Amino acid sequence: MIVSQLCVYPVKSCQGIDLAQVQVEMKGFLRDRQMMLVSGSGKFITQRQFPQLAKVIVEIVEPNITLKVVDASLPDLTFTPIATGRTIEVEIWRDRLQAIDQGDEVADWFQRLLDLDTGKICRLVQQSPQHNRILKQKYPSEEDIAINFADNYPVMLTATASLVELNQRIAEIHLSQKQAIPINRFRPNIVIDTTDPFVEDRWSIIQIGEIVFRVAKPCSRCIITTIDQEHGQKNQLKEPLNTLGTFRQLSELGVMFGVNMIPQNEGIIRKGDRLQVLENRD
Repeated sequence: MIVSQLCVYPVKSCQGIDLAQVQVEMKGFLRDRQMMLVSGSGKFITQRQFPQLAKVIVEIVEPNITLKVVDASLPDLTFTPIATGRTIEVEIWRDRLQAIDQGDEVADWFQRLLDLDTGKICRLVQQSPQHNRILKQKYPSEEDIAINFADNYPVMLTATASLVELNQRIAEIHLSQKQAIPINRFRPNIVIDTTDPFVEDRWSIIQIGEIVFRVAKPCSRCIITTIDQEHGQKNQLKEPLNTLGTFRQLSELGVMFGVNMIPQNEGIIRKGDRLQVLENRD
């Protein structure tokens, strides 16, 4: 089993960037979900409310970030992230913390992209090193860790054999290959080439390159998986959620695909690195 894809999503819910190698920190991949959009009240904004965010291409040429839209419906915008400055209180799921506002120009760009009504605003914010978001650990013996603006865990992994199995089942239900789902619907950080569908469910501790990961739990999936990650259009048949619901309803929390992981050390992983299973679940 080897790494076939590494991806970071610098702006939460916008397109990802494929990388040949990535720096892994305790809070996740460097640059991953470091920024997000928030409403005027500070609540986080994603493709759940605005599918068109999937059309936003993010390019990084240090120290600048360039935003583009797939259909060129807006002119490109290049801005330099603000590392210090005005902070605002933001909310992501149950967490409230201070984040750094990125200014009016980029906020106005997203305002036009989302076609917000007069009086409604959005702001782009970046994580502040002075105001960490904390993932509470399950056991007293484990230390709490800082995390980025990911939904709940630092790193998410998917496996190719699991996608093959899913697409086979989708084809059987719809009697067509046209509903096949690409892996980017699941917005993974790591894709592993595998031959055994859902073998990742059995992992407890793994090592990729020099990084050891604890596999925390299967990843519950939401409506974002039904959104075309290039054009921002929802699948009218609600795939892959409908098919996942026929065989991956593993708990009351919803349907599962991929696994959430927590790094146990820092360093670099690369495409082509091998995955070693150090410990399986009982």
